[in-house]
Amino acid sequence: VLDSQYGTYVWPCAVVLAQYLWAHRRSLPGKRVLEIGAGVSLPGVVAARCGAQVILSDSEELPQCLQSCRSSCLMNRLPHVPVLGLTWGRVSPELLSLAPIDIILGSDVFFDPKDFEDILTTIYFLLEKNPHAQFWTTYQVRSADWSIEALLHKWNLKSIHVPLHSFGADKEHLASSSMPGRHTIEMMIISLAQSEGT
Repeated sequence: VLDSQYGTYVWPCAVVLAQYLWAHRRSLPGKRVLEIGAGVSLPGVVAARCGAQVILSDSEELPQCLQSCRSSCLMNRLPHVPVLGLTWGRVSPELLSLAPIDIILGSDVFFDPKDFEDILTTIYFLLEKNPHAQFWTTYQVRSADWSIEALLHKWNLKSIHVPLHSFGADKEHLASSSMPGRHTIEMMIISLAQSEGT
């Protein structure tokens, strides 16, 4: 899907996160996965095809993004994958009623700095509810001035940097795609800074 609107385009970060999922495919069967800001849903679709129980979500205010999620599921023979409208930073009945999850996925959700705190507020809520879950996220470095470190500290979250070479994603071309190209993509795993019982 080649449309430059947020949720209707496969961004380079999605290809890198999909590569990470593929590299860890043996650990995915039976895992409960939520993709946030899913749009075209490449990472979520890969997780589902690898045997994870996936829920896709995007903003309830962007019906075209939710439709992109549904279309990707149908094109990939995954008609039963649920699609939810979840808006970052907003507590909704859909967010409150989510089943337990093991992994949260987000590719290029750290795109606009005005959304960073809303994203991390939602992630914190989900991790508090699922203390052993992790948020696997890829992002494109667009400005040296943009950082989420202070927000991670504020929300009692920690991050681990995942080197792209550790899962074969340090190339300009992945999986017969010209992406990620020459974009600078980073990956990190975010979790609660202090989990109960540890």
